[in-house]
Amino acid sequence: MEIVILSGAGISAESGIQTFRGAGGLWEGYDVMQVASIEGWHRNPELVLDFYNHRRRQLKSVKPNDAHLICAELQNYADVKVVTQNVDDLHERAGSKNVLHLHGELKKARSEKDENYIIDIEGDINWGDSCPRGGQLRPHIVWFGELVPMMESAEKLVKSADVVIVIGTSLQVYPAAGLVLQSAPHSQIWYIDPKPTNELNKYFGSRLTVLKESASSGMKKVLSEFKN
Repeated sequence: MEIVILSGAGISAESGIQTFRGAGGLWEGYDVMQVASIEGWHRNPELVLDFYNHRRRQLKSVKPNDAHLICAELQNYADVKVVTQNVDDLHERAGSKNVLHLHGELKKARSEKDENYIIDIEGDINWGDSCPRGGQLRPHIVWFGELVPMMESAEKLVKSADVVIVIGTSLQVYPAAGLVLQSAPHSQIWYIDPKPTNELNKYFGSRLTVLKESASSGMKKVLSEFKN
């Protein structure tokens, strides 16, 4: 059995990572378009670097929660792939082996001059840090105004899944929000959200199970189903 988990900011919020959806366009006190858009980067790259350096340091102080751990535990019962909109590494730290990051990774940097130059980082990225070809290093993040290069790979995973679990995402940010609609006609859909949208009912009917729960609470119920 193949399971694909589509995860969003709500799963990491339970670990203490702040989300910006529904926060008036603010993200930890910053205007989202200042720190999470390609225009913001071109306007004030040092501000953007400072913002992500802070988030990278903050990441060291948080831990995976029960929802992340259960996503990893499901690997004992099925072939599990995680497609996440999150840029943190909490899925990996919880033990998930196959994680695709749609929007990039906080603990990676890439070069402005060489798109294939991507490196792992633990510390800060500073203005003036460059790749061997002289290109400024920037966070390996997909910002507003940029294409999502991993979207095609994510669609292939969803199309082949027997079960799709949607967790911690409002299903309002495209193109990622359209991923669940790529699921195969036979697949079962689990949708976990404290305030679920009714939009999925018209697409999936009896194939859809909605759990009006927090990420951790909902995943505990999913796990019990696979254990039985």
